[in-house]
Amino acid sequence: MLAELTHTLTYRYDKPVNLGEHRLCLKPRGQGHQRLLEHKLIVSPNPLHHHALVAASGDEIHRIRFQGTTDQLCIEAQSKVETLPAAPLEECFSKLDPPLPYPRSHLNRDLHGSLEGWLPNGQHDPSAIALTQDALMGGNQQVLPFLIQLMETIQDRVKYTERHLGPAWPAGRTLRERVGSCRDLAMLMIECCRSVGLPARFTSGYQLIDPAPAVYDLHAWTEVYLPGAGWRGFDPSSGKEISERYIVLASSSKPELTAAVSGSFNGPPKTSSELNWTIKADIEELNLKSTETQFQANQAA
Repeated sequence: MLAELTHTLTYRYDKPVNLGEHRLCLKPRGQGHQRLLEHKLIVSPNPLHHHALVAASGDEIHRIRFQGTTDQLCIEAQSKVETLPAAPLEECFSKLDPPLPYPRSHLNRDLHGSLEGWLPNGQHDPSAIALTQDALMGGNQQVLPFLIQLMETIQDRVKYTERHLGPAWPAGRTLRERVGSCRDLAMLMIECCRSVGLPARFTSGYQLIDPAPAVYDLHAWTEVYLPGAGWRGFDPSSGKEISERYIVLASSSKPELTAAVSGSFNGPPKTSSELNWTIKADIEELNLKSTETQFQANQAA
């Protein structure tokens, strides 16, 4: 799939304010099953300083600083992205892979941080562990059946709902409320996967569903590290592995670090702010067979 995206965020303040440093996660990932062909970032007012950096997750983020006062901040990210199908998971695994829980000693130490629980002591939430045990039994302790069963169990016990404001809920609250947004369900799946030794992290980006909705919004899902397949995306909101219609912006063990825009401002007392955003997408389905034929012809030449 080839997608041209324009993501615009406009912050308006009822009084002139001084903008603090802002952190932007608006540049789509450019490796793996996703190719970033073009990207342009437009910010008004013009930043005093702007630099890009590679985050711990490997994604590129941007930091900007301002000088002077303003009553409006507008950020527009224009991107052209090509997404490609990943190899079928069934072809990525060895029949000798151990059953779940997956042994921690089999993992690269770089992944151990993606196994920690969300409770203050680093332990996993007991209610999430109980849900995980049910999914393990239904999946016969094998990785792929477990992930499928886990998403089915989450959907059975938690009703999906939109929630634009507030941070992602911890797993325990989502299970108590029996309702959650995409980011809440992603957090719940992360906790469950980690409790059986599968590294998992929070991912933010775009889901370009077909047919297109009246308004696009940001979406959140889970990335799970599967030995032999690497980081792969699973969407508990839809109950399936992600497809070429998902575009990754950022991933992190901490959901707040994937926010499209985060920052601060200082102004007179009782200054209020308002955020408006639009996400536009022009999508072209690629003929992968024709692409492969052309690639083989070029190699033969």
